[in-house]
Amino acid sequence: MTRLLIEHRTGYDYLRRVSLSYNEARMTPLTDPQQVVLESTLKVNPSSAAVATYRDYWGTRVTSFDVHVPHEHLEVTAVSTVEVSRSERVPGEDEILSWEHLAAPSLTDDFSDWLSQTPLSEPGEEVRKQVAAVTEGLNPHAAAHAVFDWLRAEMDYVQGATGVQTNARDAWAERKGVCQDLAHVAIGALRSLGVPARYISGYLHPRRSAGVGETVAGQSHAWVEWYDGEWRGWDPTNSGPVSDFHVSVARGRDYRDVSPLKGILSGGGGSTLNVRVAITRVA
Repeated sequence: MTRLLIEHRTGYDYLRRVSLSYNEARMTPLTDPQQVVLESTLKVNPSSAAVATYRDYWGTRVTSFDVHVPHEHLEVTAVSTVEVSRSERVPGEDEILSWEHLAAPSLTDDFSDWLSQTPLSEPGEEVRKQVAAVTEGLNPHAAAHAVFDWLRAEMDYVQGATGVQTNARDAWAERKGVCQDLAHVAIGALRSLGVPARYISGYLHPRRSAGVGETVAGQSHAWVEWYDGEWRGWDPTNSGPVSDFHVSVARGRDYRDVSPLKGILSGGGGSTLNVRVAITRVA
């Protein structure tokens, strides 16, 4: 078990004054069987913003806010304390669904959102063929791990090689990308086999050796969950299972469903983005 205090601050400095804006923030962690949100706040500056909260289709907590006064700066600060307790359990053979069960109409109906490719997850024919070859003869659980091993051997984590709009096909063509790209390729590969898979956004405490009370520069991060009888998490960037140092914030089909902050505005003429994530282990 790990208890983490997370402060995530996102700010925009606009080149020209913005007359109004409409925004959505997905910056509040989830409460689920693996983690519990003990405290959370989200503040918006300008403070005159009209704020509301709701759960989206995927179960993510969304803070929506409208700013109707002229402003040259927008800042959103989310502070959360989360207790995370994950365990990697090796499933028994009788707990893993067969390919026949995964293809059953009742399951494909229930998991249709996680089986259909999106413009960001479609990996292309080359990936489909390679993945089919490396997973031949394996059950769905072993096939998922074979996909992750294949991805680790084929793609490198390289910052600056891709952009926020890069899709799995283009990231694969470069054979490199960041956590978002590796997650999209992994999800596309799993879905191409008929394994339900979803995109997870959240935070990663980057240094396990940090002591209690020590604040470190954290990271917004992305990883994968797949279903073979139960949902399991894997971090393609770090080539390992999701741990107590991962905090889930949002789930969706791909990055477009979980963007931390997005909106529309009138004016601005461009902006400078500043993001800071600080994580403190408190227990």
